Amino acid sequence: MTSPFPLIRTGLLAACLAGLAPVAALAAEVSVRLGHVLPESHSWHVAATGFAEEVNQRTDGRVAIEVFPSGQLGSEKEVIEGMQFGSVQAGLIGSGSFQGIEPRMGIIEMPYAWGARDQAFAALDGELGAELAGMLDAKGIKVLGWWENGFRNITNNVRPIETPEDLAGLKIRVTPDKVRLATFEGLGAEPAPLSFGELYSALQQGLFDAQENPLAIIFSASFFEVQKYVSLSEHIWGAATLTMSNATWNKIAPEDQEIVMEAATSWGLQQRDMVAAANDELIAQLKDKGMQFNEVDKAAFIDAVAPIWESQKDVYGEELLSVLDQYRK
Repeated sequence: MTSPFPLIRTGLLAACLAGLAPVAALAAEVSVRLGHVLPESHSWHVAATGFAEEVNQRTDGRVAIEVFPSGQLGSEKEVIEGMQFGSVQAGLIGSGSFQGIEPRMGIIEMPYAWGARDQAFAALDGELGAELAGMLDAKGIKVLGWWENGFRNITNNVRPIETPEDLAGLKIRVTPDKVRLATFEGLGAEPAPLSFGELYSALQQGLFDAQENPLAIIFSASFFEVQKYVSLSEHIWGAATLTMSNATWNKIAPEDQEIVMEAATSWGLQQRDMVAAANDELIAQLKDKGMQFNEVDKAAFIDAVAPIWESQKDVYGEELLSVLDQYRK
C-alpha cells in the first residue's frame, strides 16, 4: 500500500531513527505495553514506534516500551480500563473516548469547536490541555502528550452529504460517546456506537450506511473498499492522547520520566506534521480508489449543532468553557 504520509516516505522516520543505537539487552526496570486501535500504516503507529524506540534507547532499556497496534490490547474503552486496573500500561487514545471516565474530556470534540487545527494545538499545549490532564490524573491516568487525530469527515454509500437534511435516515456508526450520538441525532441521522475494530465488516455487510473519521483513517483502514462518498464536513477535530497509567508512571525514575516527556513532545510534533502533510495526497489517493468528494454547507451544519452546545453547558461548566473560548477567538 502506498504510504499516505509524504514525510515518512521522504525519509523523516528513517532520519529520526538513524541515530538510535540498538536497545541494550538489559532487563527493563519498567516494561510498558502501549496499545492503540489503528493500523500500522497510520501516523499514530509510526510516531508511537519512534517514541518507543527513543525512550528505550535513551534510558538504556530501563523503560522498555512495546507498541501494540490494531486493537491488539483491546478497544479504546478496554485500554483505558486496563490502564486504570493495571493490565495495560499505556495507550494512544482518541480524546473523546475518555468521556466514559471523565465527561469533560468531550469538550475537545464538540462539533465545530475548532476553526483551525492551530487553535486546538494552542489550547491543548496551553491552559485547556493542563486542565484536562489534571482531570485524567485524578482518574489514575497521566497525559504524556497531545497528538492529533484530525478533522472528521462523513463517508457513506447512499448520496453526497451537502446539508444536514441529506443525513436524514442514514444509519451512521459513531464512537460510543453521548455527545457524538446526540450530535448526529440532532442532524437527523440514525447513529449507533460500534467499536472501531468491527467497523469495516459492519460497513461491508450493510449494517451501517455511513461512518465519520479523519481522511488518514479512511485510507489506512481501507474504507474506500466499502464506502463511496466523502463529504468534507470537518464537523469535529479530535486529539490523540498519549497516556500512561499513574501506577506505571510512578515506577519510572525522575530522570527517565524527563526523557519520556521529551520524547512524547518531540514525536507528537512530528506526528502532527505527518497529518498536515498527508491531507492533499490522501484526497488524491482516495479519489484514485474511486471515492467521490464534495464540500458541505458548513454554516448550515454549525447552526444545526447549536443545541448540542447548549445541552452541554452544565457538563463542562462556565470556567472550562471560558478557557476553551479564549483559544477560539
